[in-house]
Amino acid sequence: MCKTPDLVIVGSVALDSVRTPYGEHERILGGSACYAGVAASYFTQVGIVGVIGRDFPQAHLDLLASRGIDLAGVHRQDGTTFHWKGYYEGAMDRAITVDTHLGVFESFSPDIPEDYRSAPYLFLGNIHPALQLRVLSQLTEKTIVALDTMNYWIKIQPDLLHDVIAKIDLLFINEAEIQQLTGVKNLPEAADRILKDGPRFVVLKRGGHGATVHGAEGVVAAPALPLRDVKDPTGAGDTFAGGFLGYLAQSGPDLSLERLREALWMGTALASHTVQDFSLLGLCRASSESIFQRCRQIAQMVNGRVPNVRITGHE
Repeated sequence: MCKTPDLVIVGSVALDSVRTPYGEHERILGGSACYAGVAASYFTQVGIVGVIGRDFPQAHLDLLASRGIDLAGVHRQDGTTFHWKGYYEGAMDRAITVDTHLGVFESFSPDIPEDYRSAPYLFLGNIHPALQLRVLSQLTEKTIVALDTMNYWIKIQPDLLHDVIAKIDLLFINEAEIQQLTGVKNLPEAADRILKDGPRFVVLKRGGHGATVHGAEGVVAAPALPLRDVKDPTGAGDTFAGGFLGYLAQSGPDLSLERLREALWMGTALASHTVQDFSLLGLCRASSESIFQRCRQIAQMVNGRVPNVRITGHE
């Protein structure tokens, strides 16, 4: 690594077995760090931190490296790679888990490479809150920190999770999770409750209703893109977060509401590519033109203007 990445992502590097009405695939590339990392790589320099087993194919590492992603923080250990198996039915709005095998991920204790510790942006993927706190303790510079979590951690580790949330800048969370975390059904009220705990912004993922960013200065929103060919929703949320943060990291520490609105558009556009194929195939096929075309579609829906942004595309 010749320089510190603009965005460091800590999360799972996984093998997924997925079945949807459009097909079934065994042990394909997955994991929050992979989806978020590839999405962010369209805008900025990315380094990921994760753990893999001896069974993890070198071809998957080569794919990530081909996107310009630094892999100094990915360590191979004796054992098997984290493996999730599940399926989707009907409207495919909910994953049904068949089996989860943690493998080496069960003992994952992230050590952040020295070059990563002063990165301007950090994304803490959906891992144990104690591990998220461990990562935060290793930072050496003022970093803009974003966090993802899930209902499991909200249920079994609420106190630790609140400790982490108090130390971050952006929280990515969906409707059911924010209601569970706060005990408040009204979404704007629930977001306000979290903002009082420390974060500067709450990024509320609302599925088919799009996404909103809530902050002290106001709220910005983006609609979901209407898609006819959704094949596999796995990784859409991580893609959204990676695209959102990668776009912000390209432009430095600017967290104005206008910039956050544009980040919503970019994350939404990239997530729409992910769901149109299995694993990272749809995401990797995205181009600067296809991303801009979908941003233009969002702009038309909200009577807005497409931002001027550099997209590498890796075309």
